[in-house]
Amino acid sequence: MLAQVHPVLFHIGPILIPSYGAVTALGVLLALVLAQRTARIAGLNAGQVWNLCILSLFAALLTQRLLLATVNLSDLRRHPRWMLALAMIHHPLLTAAGALAGLGTALFYARWKRLPFGATADALAAPVALGLAFEQMGALLAGSGYGSETAARWAVTYADPLAARWSGTPLGIPLHPVQGYAALAFLVLSILLLVWLPKRLQDGDVAGIWMLGSGVAVYITELWRDAEGRGTLFGGALDGPQVAAILLVLAGGFVLLERTGSVGRELSHPSRKNKNAARAGHPSSDGPETKTDGPRSKDEAAHD
Repeated sequence: MLAQVHPVLFHIGPILIPSYGAVTALGVLLALVLAQRTARIAGLNAGQVWNLCILSLFAALLTQRLLLATVNLSDLRRHPRWMLALAMIHHPLLTAAGALAGLGTALFYARWKRLPFGATADALAAPVALGLAFEQMGALLAGSGYGSETAARWAVTYADPLAARWSGTPLGIPLHPVQGYAALAFLVLSILLLVWLPKRLQDGDVAGIWMLGSGVAVYITELWRDAEGRGTLFGGALDGPQVAAILLVLAGGFVLLERTGSVGRELSHPSRKNKNAARAGHPSSDGPETKTDGPRSKDEAAHD
């Protein structure tokens, strides 16, 4: 049975409320609320984490709109009112540009406020995954990042011309609801990260798992997405998001490997072992007890 989805959630007179914007906004709101909780779990200032999120979101949205306005500058000069419709246009390059701008702003603010990068990334991992889950649900309703053609019973079709105008979605063709696949993957990842956050061994572990999980989710779901507008590499073997997914997996593995290596170095260092032994109440072979035993034994031998 084919399900029909629509890019417009509802109308308020002549005003259109787009499905993508409404669902994504809800996801952002829930992610911000969740970030306040995860910040406290990670031992961070919740107010500073809130400011970091707001500034990053503003930078991402502003970058996307400026990029769209620059690319369509000639058309906007002839039709200034089209500026109001820029928020309806969705494209993978816009998402990438906004993500880079948001990440750069977050890094700058964290450095300025001297927030620990590892703990901050851990606190943001689950909220970001939750926000991505809602963003993909909005994309499913809008037809953005649509899937490839399929005969599956759970296929979706788009009939609204606005889906084709805003996202280039083909109309009347059964497509994989790949955005729904990605939304489910990110939702499960968000729950797992939230559960793991208070159990992490050290800062950066949760962020590393987020990178691994997000990379795997993006790479797999891209197999069912239409390649239009996503770029291809190596003769079509990979598309742009899959390359980014591979880089995410490698980065996540490096973060976890580096952190695991630092744990091993700390445990193997003699001073660390002595401190751990002293805390546990067991003298180490290099401690002062060993040094005093030698002279005491010699005195006792001489006395005898």
